[in-house]
Amino acid sequence: MGNNLTAIRGAGLGLRRDILDDLENTEPKNVDFLEVAPENWIDVGGPIGQRLHAFTEKFPFVTHGLSLSLGSPAPLDYVLLEKIKKFLDLHHIAFYTEHLSYCSDAGHLYDLMPIPFTNDAIKYVASRIQDTQNILERKIAIENVSYYASPGQEISELDFLNGILEESGCMLLLDINNVYVNSINHKYDPLHYLKGLPRDKIAYMHIAGHSQEDTDLVVDTHGANVIKPVWDLLQCAYKEFGAIPTLLERDFNFPPIKDLLTEVNTIKKYQTQAQT
Repeated sequence: MGNNLTAIRGAGLGLRRDILDDLENTEPKNVDFLEVAPENWIDVGGPIGQRLHAFTEKFPFVTHGLSLSLGSPAPLDYVLLEKIKKFLDLHHIAFYTEHLSYCSDAGHLYDLMPIPFTNDAIKYVASRIQDTQNILERKIAIENVSYYASPGQEISELDFLNGILEESGCMLLLDINNVYVNSINHKYDPLHYLKGLPRDKIAYMHIAGHSQEDTDLVVDTHGANVIKPVWDLLQCAYKEFGAIPTLLERDFNFPPIKDLLTEVNTIKKYQTQAQT
């Protein structure tokens, strides 16, 4: 079960339906790969499905799941996993990622809830990740998530994340904005956090905008431009790990497509600087 990331390089962009028209009309030559949430596209046919096919034929793709709920007390959703595998196979997508969180129990919570940072949770979640990898027949990556409370915490966020990576054998989708957000909200050094991560486990990275609600409260939104401190942290990550493939996330409040592509170009600029 390999990593299957040889086609992923450079700078990527999250593909959303809101920007389909713009991307179709723009020929974004600076975009090296695209990412979709499979739940938003599974079983979608007709003209929209055909438009997605047109993109998957032109660009390398990765997928970023929203609702597998790896940390949930409820059983894994094996029906969803089979649909995801079918989607990946249909579009020849090699790689799947999910959030290190949970969003369901008896029903869907429609939010990403923090998993308690405990050694027992490491074993529990790692086992579910291994089951997921076996069903998908692919190694997956988990994303470090933003969180606003840490109920039942016994170990640090960093130790919890590293424990999951080691126990499960999966990869890491390193979200730079989430590191920044959590460092403000939970008052830790983001550079120390980065230095504590295993370089060989990082599949690719995310960068995004957020909302500054107060001096000590930042909310991860994916609805704003990336700010300078987050760009600075991305450059620190490149210095630490090399110019790892990095994707710009934007989920709503979309600016003109040229502005989105300018942010993608900024990723590429910093990657080039890191390689010189």
